[in-house]
Amino acid sequence: MSECIFCKIIEGDIPSRKVYEDDDVIAILDMSQVTKGHTLVISKEHVRNILDYSDDLAARVFSKLPKIARAVKNFDPDCQGLNVLMNNEEIASQSVFHSHIHLIPRYDKSDGFGLKWETHTEDYSEEELDEIMAEIKKEFK
Repeated sequence: MSECIFCKIIEGDIPSRKVYEDDDVIAILDMSQVTKGHTLVISKEHVRNILDYSDDLAARVFSKLPKIARAVKNFDPDCQGLNVLMNNEEIASQSVFHSHIHLIPRYDKSDGFGLKWETHTEDYSEEELDEIMAEIKKEFK
């Protein structure tokens, strides 16, 4: 993928602040730090996002997350936790179309990052929720 910025980083053509690397992933500081220590875990295999992972690739990439997440959380004693975030497709705010997972350290409620969503469970009847469940279950063929 000659135009992919993450492929260029993996190949060493673009400098990065690498915090971890193995055969499957590279973890780098995000150049736009949402909070101090914001890290991207990037699959070395070029796949667009989670929707394109094989089971094998998912097992290899996601098995690295706990180790990297612990390092990101523990580097600063003020860090109280972290968010693990993956945006898949443009509608979900994916801006680089090479699979990557954000590890965003959290320091306090005013650290500049937040997730906010509204629940809409009350908008669905029990029957509608059962229909949604059944339709999703059909996809596990």
